[in-house]
Amino acid sequence: MQIIERSAFPVLCEALQRRGYELVGPTLRDGAIVYDRLASAADLPIGWTDEQQGGAYRLKQRPDGALFGYAVGPHSWKKYFLPSEQALWRAEREENGFRIIEDRRDAPKLVLIGVRSCELHAMAIQDKVLMGGACVDPWYASQRERVFIVAVNCGQAGGTCFCVSMHTGPKATSGYDLALTEVLEGDRHYFVVDVGTEAGEALLLDIPHREARDEEAKTAEEVVTQTAKTMGRTMDTTSIKELLYANVEHPRWERVAARCLACGNCTMVCPTCYCTTVEDVTDLAGEQTERRRTWDSCFTMDFSHLHGVGSVRSSTKGRYRQWMTHKLATWFDQFGTSGCVGCGRCITWCPVAIDITEEVRAIREATS
Repeated sequence: MQIIERSAFPVLCEALQRRGYELVGPTLRDGAIVYDRLASAADLPIGWTDEQQGGAYRLKQRPDGALFGYAVGPHSWKKYFLPSEQALWRAEREENGFRIIEDRRDAPKLVLIGVRSCELHAMAIQDKVLMGGACVDPWYASQRERVFIVAVNCGQAGGTCFCVSMHTGPKATSGYDLALTEVLEGDRHYFVVDVGTEAGEALLLDIPHREARDEEAKTAEEVVTQTAKTMGRTMDTTSIKELLYANVEHPRWERVAARCLACGNCTMVCPTCYCTTVEDVTDLAGEQTERRRTWDSCFTMDFSHLHGVGSVRSSTKGRYRQWMTHKLATWFDQFGTSGCVGCGRCITWCPVAIDITEEVRAIREATS
């Protein structure tokens, strides 16, 4: 373990910029802490936190100058690997037909600052889906290979977090170049650093640092331990796949459907949802056309549309059941892992505060 003082944190960012990386991290915008391009460490949400509950999110100032004193906001890192809208190719009319032009720009070098453990697990899940099989998404893979990750262990749990239940946090254990634990003790403000890769180790050579003392390493562990004890939500995942498979006609699905707006917010904010659709757009003159890929949601009526049949899941009940059962059950059959990392975003950003942990609990209690 190493120590970086708070005063040296801007040096870390500058060292990465000198290596050609663009800074991406949390910043304040539109009343939330979102992920965006940063000019420097000064753009971080210094001294701000968030308060989250079902269907509720608000910012609040902290009494200290913490750089990462919040949980997670509405954005996930997937927007940099799987953009919400992306041009795949375009075609231009020529004398004897059309010329296809593939859109394959070089992916930028990005450093992701402030990645939480649940989000690292979400990245690993999307890696398996989009790079782990026979069909590799070339756009996703090209960007995924050009990132440097500075993870941050959580110093506080959000009101809707349940990463402990999903075994995905709050401490980062893999998938990072550097992992930081922010410590504020009286007048002291420093970061305990765990090195995850050779690239991370090389970066440290350009940053003032020293070996962590035993008491400093212990304090960092206590920060994470305390966070784990204060989760806003819990979920019993014992035999959860079998539980949901055995209850496809449980009356709870009707109850949740009566509240659900089928707006798709939960899928948009989820860090593991990967469904997309393609659209072809032609200009009015008929000289150019473009194929674009955009995020899609299993809550839309057209998502399960089959020619000659119509929508397979025409009811809100069927669409919510599909989403939750896929996340917590069929994902295991497809990819060998849960599709939920316990970040709590789907609870916070649901307009009617539907809580996936409560839905699992209700089904389990009714069948026990």
